This record gives sequence, structure tokens and C-alpha cells, in this order.
Amino acid sequence: MTTSKPSLRFLFFLSLLLFSNSHFYLKAFADGVTPLEARQLRDEVREMFYHAFNGYMNHAFPSDELRPLSCEGEDTLGGYALTLIDSLDTLALLGDRERFASSVEWIGKNLRFDINKTVSVFETTIRVLGGLLSAHLIASDYATGMKIPSYDNQLLSLAENLAQRLLPAFDTPTGIPFGSVNLLYGVDEHESKITSTAGGGTLTLEFGVLSRLTNNPIYEQVTKNAVLGLWARRSKLNLVGAHINVFTGEWTQKDAGIGTSIDSFYEYLLKAYLLFGDEEYLYIFQESYRAAMHYLFNDPWYVEVNMDSAAIVWPLFNSLQAFWPGLQVLAGDIDPAIRTHSAFLSVWKRYGYTPEGFNLATLTVQNGQKSYPLRPELVESTYWLYKATRDPRYLDAGRDMVASLQYGARCTCGYCHIADVEFHKQEDHMESFFLAETVKYLWLLFDLAVGPDNLVENGPYKYIFSTEGHLLPASPQISLAREHCSYFGAYCNSGDPKQKSESSDVSRDHQETNGSRLYEGWAHSGFSSDSSHTPVLGLIKQGLCPGLTHEQKYGIMYLASVDTPPADESASQRELTVVQSSVVVVSDQRTNHSASENNSECDSHKN
Repeated sequence: MTTSKPSLRFLFFLSLLLFSNSHFYLKAFADGVTPLEARQLRDEVREMFYHAFNGYMNHAFPSDELRPLSCEGEDTLGGYALTLIDSLDTLALLGDRERFASSVEWIGKNLRFDINKTVSVFETTIRVLGGLLSAHLIASDYATGMKIPSYDNQLLSLAENLAQRLLPAFDTPTGIPFGSVNLLYGVDEHESKITSTAGGGTLTLEFGVLSRLTNNPIYEQVTKNAVLGLWARRSKLNLVGAHINVFTGEWTQKDAGIGTSIDSFYEYLLKAYLLFGDEEYLYIFQESYRAAMHYLFNDPWYVEVNMDSAAIVWPLFNSLQAFWPGLQVLAGDIDPAIRTHSAFLSVWKRYGYTPEGFNLATLTVQNGQKSYPLRPELVESTYWLYKATRDPRYLDAGRDMVASLQYGARCTCGYCHIADVEFHKQEDHMESFFLAETVKYLWLLFDLAVGPDNLVENGPYKYIFSTEGHLLPASPQISLAREHCSYFGAYCNSGDPKQKSESSDVSRDHQETNGSRLYEGWAHSGFSSDSSHTPVLGLIKQGLCPGLTHEQKYGIMYLASVDTPPADESASQRELTVVQSSVVVVSDQRTNHSASENNSECDSHKN
């Protein structure tokens, strides 16, 4: 790996020289986005949403998705109004009470999942299950300002019914689910036993929320087992591959990266910790993130390597990698996030969009990967970096993205895929995530600049965004259910609503750090080194686990005997700062885990 890094850095700097005249990288804007223009851009993005949403409702509903050129509908997942379900929380975020209420009412009365359809477990979970749960949490809570008086948990019932139909996919020797399942008959006997790492490891948020809302632990347990099944089969370098056999546990594709087939595995490790407070997810994230930064990061780009040897197999930027800077903002690793976002944005500036693949060796669009299917990942990272830094360059980037979408992708009834980013040829398809994510993050970006007045920034809870952009609140019912004793101010859900501990006050004051605006307030206080003042209230207990490593505490180990990977001294000393509208410093758990152990019971974390 040490011999490959200089060559890729050389390629990057060569790219700066080759494209300096065309403003390929870090274009200097003569005029930044003014407050007035930010307001106009926010309103323009709102109009973009309704152009696409109305096009779907008028021409495609109740089919899954819109064909925006021919103004027709098509069923792409299960034939149950996918785009409407995926759009519900965007309607709520925009404050559209009438459309939100009528859509929730229609879905509650008409949606059924007892259909003979074989569907993707991953896509169905993040789009449909996540969409239903997010809308339920908004529609059932007066604190959101979008409570529907007539609503009676219909979406939650549908979500549980759907999850029950997905559960057969998890019945494998490894616990890693099949990629597809029939909603009526379960897993077909001829179903492929190969699934992607992202497909098996990106289900924890939605299923975990469902468990906490229904008091049924099975959903959370099976998805956590899937994550542990993948992590247990990592290489000695702490890298995971792209595809795995769910019966044998053998990797069928050993390419390790942060993009296609793996991306959201990393994302859900950190977000599951942020939402549920489960330290096991944090530990795995820290280990996997450290490995990714050591073996995959060729500043400012990321490559794909063999998971066992770290030999480079693909010097390729693919568009799904663009979520990574946003994840780094949540983890507090801001500096590399800024550099990587600038590199990724340079590709957008060259073509007007990000192609599915851009070859770093040839500095050209990868053959067969020339399309831009309205993906949100670069927009998402732009929003998070602006939120963390308030640097106006990210508003400029957002303005460019709006201009590209309006100029090249807008079509008769909605927004079209770009079939070829070099020639801006339109394709007659509009994925539901355009409304669930792409326009949502653009709207949030400019609303933040204007002075935010929305559910995410000013609502009653801090929100985690799912990988489909759905809003999942860190409410006591979700974040503090079955709280372990390692946290201060825990909420013990024992069936007695009176049995709560007093939540500790958390400062929300803004702080300026090295020019970046960061926030406090997300801390799970079990990371305090002072356990002498831990309150013992309700069912909260104190205990000690002296001398246990995280591997011993959580039972995380390799399935086969492997050598210890070479230590990365610089990475092992790195501190991560967890951020979600707020920040808490989390030290390296290898060298500083005594506090969390001192405040936990030895046997309290078993599934």
C-alpha cells in the first residue's frame, strides 16, 4: 500500500494541472450566494419538489415511480405507491400539512403487502419500511407540529406487517440475510445466496426503530446479528469485501471500498450508535473507519483494494462514495472531509453531474458508468459540510447543483436520469429517492442559510437521517429504550411510564473551532471518566467489568485465526468527534475504554 499512494497522489496533482484552465478543481467563485439568493434558491428547490411530486401524482400514482418524459407510471419495486411512501417525510419537512395528511390517510386505507412480489430486502427496508416509520413518528406526535388528529397508528401496523414478511430472509447460517424475499411466500428455493455487504449491513436503523416502537426485540436482533456476521468475517486488516455467501460466509468479491456494495455499511455503524446509544456499533465503526482511512484513503480520493492484501484493484471514484464526507462530518473528521468533497465536486463541475464511475488513472468517465441517476450523495455531503463550517463555498456548490438539475435533468413531468454525463442525454426514469433525498438535502441546505425554520433544525428532537434520507428522531422512546447502565440520565422502559430518570441538561451553545461551527449536545454521557456521580434511579444499576477489552466485552472475534494487522500509530491516536446537529468527543476505545466499562454491567449487553 505504501508504494501505491504516491502514484495516485501524482495522478491527482496531474489532474489539477490538466484541468486548471477549465476550473476542474476548487473553482474560485467571483460572486457568492447572497442571503436573498439563498432564499430564492430554497423556494426554487421547493418548486422542483412539487414539479416532480405533482408529475408523479398526476401521471404515475399509484405505480411505484414516474417515467418523467412519457408521463407514465412504472412498477419498479412492489407496485405499492413507492414514490408516495418515500416522499412522506419530505412533505412534512416542507410543512405541507394537507398533502401529508391526505397521503398518510390514503396509504393507511389502501396499502397491502400480502402480494406475490419478490422484492429487494435492502431497498424495501430503506425506502418503504423507513418511509412508513418516519411518517408514523411525525403523524403521531403533537410535538412535530404535523400531528394528524384522525391518525391511529395505521402506518406502524403496515410497517410491522412488512417487516414480518422480510424476516424469512434472515434465516441463514450466518445471520446475514438473503438479498431478496417474496412478500407472500418467503425466500424462493432458487434465491441467490450471494448478497452485498451494504445489503446485509444497512438494515439496523429501520428495524431497530420498529423494535422500539413495538416492544418486539426480534427486528433489532436479526439486523444486529447480520452486522456482527459481516464484521466477524472481516479480514485481518479490518476490511470487509463487497459480496458474501450468506450460507458459507465466504467472500465472493473481496474488493474493499467505501462505495458500491459497501457504502452504507459504514454509515449505519455510526448512525446506529448515534440513534440507539449502543457502544458496540461505535466500537466497530471506529475500527472499520480507522482501517478505511489507512488502506483506502489516497488523499483526497478513495480507492478499492483487496481486503486481504490491500493491493489496489480499482483507482476509481464512483458516485456512491460521495456520501463519505457527510459521514465524516458526523464523525467529526472535518479536514479530510473538506478535501475529499472538493475533489468529488470537481468531477461534478467538469460534467455538470457526477458519473457513476470516474477513472482516476485515465481521468475519464469509466466505460459503462456514464449515467447520473439523480443521486443525492454529493448534495448530502454538501449540506453536512455547510452545517458544520458555514463556509459559503457549499452554498455556491448547491447553487451549481440546482442549475445543473434545472438545465439538464428537468423534463415534462419531473426530472430525468442523465444517461450520459458527457452529452447530457436524458433517460425516461425518476427514482423515488430524488424526492426523498436529493431535493430534501438541497432544500435543507438553503433553508439553513436563510435561517432555518423546519422540523430538523427547530423540531423537538435531534434527527438521524437514514440512508434514504428519512427522518428518525432521537426521542426517548427510540434512543433510550432498554437503556444500558453505562449512561447517565437513562430512561428505563419497564412498562411504567413513571420510571424515568431525570435527563441531564445538555448545552446547545454553538462553538467555533478552527473556523468550523460545531455543536454540543449529542453526548451519551457514559463516556465520562467520573462514575462517582452516576445516578441510580429506577432500574438503572451500576457495575464494573475490570480488565475486559472491547473484544471480550462484546464477544467480537474472528471466525478464523488471523494475524494481528500492523498498527497504524497515527490512526490509533486519532480522536473522533461525533456530530449530529451537535458534537461529542469520543476517544479511541482501545486506549481509553475504562470509563464505559466502569459504568456497565458485565452481562448487560447480550442479545
